[in-house]
Amino acid sequence: MFKQHVSGIVLAFSIILAGFLFNPFTAGAEEFHWGFKKATKGVPPDAGAALNTLLDDYGAIYKGKPDEKIVYLTFDNGYENGYTESILDTLKKEDVPATFFLTGHYLKSATPLVKRMIKEGHGIGNHTLDHPNLTTISVKRMEEEWTNFDKLLNELTGIKRTVYTRPPEGVFNEKVLAKGNELGYRHIFWSIAFIDWHKDKPRGRDYAYNELMTQLHPGAVILMHTVSPDNAQALPSFIQDAKKAGYAFHTLDDLVMEHENIHSFFR
Repeated sequence: MFKQHVSGIVLAFSIILAGFLFNPFTAGAEEFHWGFKKATKGVPPDAGAALNTLLDDYGAIYKGKPDEKIVYLTFDNGYENGYTESILDTLKKEDVPATFFLTGHYLKSATPLVKRMIKEGHGIGNHTLDHPNLTTISVKRMEEEWTNFDKLLNELTGIKRTVYTRPPEGVFNEKVLAKGNELGYRHIFWSIAFIDWHKDKPRGRDYAYNELMTQLHPGAVILMHTVSPDNAQALPSFIQDAKKAGYAFHTLDDLVMEHENIHSFFR
């Protein structure tokens, strides 16, 4: 299928981090809610100069190259609602990698599915242990949210730790980015998303498919949730039609390596 090379990324990222670590207690406390105007006509969205600069300062990523038809699939899993198995079946059939950003609850309540994700070569991202608003908690608890997730992951699967993290509900500030970097995490945001997290309010397969195809752009980091049947039903057609349009599906490791080739974080 496809190969993971997380250990190399961890090493490279550790070296990079040495160049821009800072004092988290002096970092800004302003709260940001990730979001922007949706992409259309194949043009990537833009978070704006201020946020682009902030994210670049801490190695955070939300999209890839604007001139290469590459897609990065990611899913946020807070709890299981019966559709992840179908999504995994589709990914396996289409030979497409994904990264699943999980919570502690998901690790404990859906361990067999987590083990299947790992066995089939998918990445596991850190969506924190308890899914809090990271901007409202202490630096100590912030650290515990990430590291205790990793401890639980290790206990249940043998995976030593995660290197990619995503803030719950996309809420963050400079302090969150700072502390995450200090602990060796890379913050991954997204450039394509839509309302798909209401488990009891499905909108149908066509809704999810149209959102994905309408927003599709080169370098897209796609965020989906697995609690609604919409995504599970739309995913096969979306992957097949994106491939027909010339898109390839890569891992977050590939995205990070691409990013490192473009940006230098040494100060």
